Amino acid sequence: MAQLKRTPLFETYSKYGGKTIDFGGWELPVQFSSIKEEHEAVRTKAGLFDVSHMGEIFVTGADSLDYLQHLVTNDVSKIQGGQAQYTAMCYEDGGTVDDLLVYKLADQHYLLVVNASNIEKDFNWMEQVKTGDVTLDNASERYGLLALQGPLAETVLQRLTDEDLSAIKPFRFKQDVEIIGHKVILSRTGYTGESGFEIYAAPDALVDLWDGILSEGKSEGVVPVGLGARDTLRFEACLALYGQELSKDITPLEAGINFVVKLKKEQDFNGKKALEAQKEAGVPRKLMGIEMIDKGIPRNGYPIYAGNQKIGEVTTGTQSPTLKKNIGLALVSSDYAELGVELEVEIRGKRLKAKTVETPFYKRSN
Repeated sequence: MAQLKRTPLFETYSKYGGKTIDFGGWELPVQFSSIKEEHEAVRTKAGLFDVSHMGEIFVTGADSLDYLQHLVTNDVSKIQGGQAQYTAMCYEDGGTVDDLLVYKLADQHYLLVVNASNIEKDFNWMEQVKTGDVTLDNASERYGLLALQGPLAETVLQRLTDEDLSAIKPFRFKQDVEIIGHKVILSRTGYTGESGFEIYAAPDALVDLWDGILSEGKSEGVVPVGLGARDTLRFEACLALYGQELSKDITPLEAGINFVVKLKKEQDFNGKKALEAQKEAGVPRKLMGIEMIDKGIPRNGYPIYAGNQKIGEVTTGTQSPTLKKNIGLALVSSDYAELGVELEVEIRGKRLKAKTVETPFYKRSN
């Protein structure tokens, strides 16, 4: 059995009561206090996440922009230095290699942040389709990543840096920001549906940053947060999770992230023809929100029926800590992808009533 990977903060988890699990080959905390408490803290105050398992890949060289334009679905030419962009990589059949962030550090110098379980696969794919004067550098082991998320994130973090954080707008970032004596890349991004920051730092700076931020925010209720609440938070905000809402068998159009697929950009990109054909014909499946009518919780993989016909399955589902409702995201046949349609979810051998509802389930008010 392969040994689980650990982030530089592993030894620190126990100090805060962290309970670890195997997450895609990484030994990571699922919770520190309870998933509901941590979820509530991020929605009302702020929470700190260790997401150092995420992958960082640098793309440099004279042809780096042209290469990225062919690699990803979004239009990378639209971002300037200091800006980040959400996008996807696709196979030629339109299936998703991964969803990711692209940071423009400078001309001919980009940072791609990819999902932890996909680092090796993504890097191999990027090498396979590489052309021109481009250098790829998998720097994942040279970076750690923290995420401070929630309404009080800026207030707390501002006390630890001289940088004007209010000037860093969503999907913008600053390099060489000093926090508690450590130089970091500070990005106004996140995966919770709340405002906040992601902090890219050297591995040996992580413990200092983690302890310092939690100490500074303790009086305001800032807490460490595990994978459990990370999942419920991103789910309520309807942010896709690779392996559930996106996969090699699910296109970005089916997953509802059409806004990252720029079919009109001049450059051809991997999967463009397949995605154009899918859009023209109409996507066969769509990601929809569902809410249970009968008592039961829809879980990943549960089949969905209309009458005796199986029309799809749940990709993510839980009892929403914020809404106190049993809800889910489901990939269903486009024939049933309208609001207010009554469906049945098979839960432990029984078919229970549900209905399609609007998404996102949660959107912050400011």
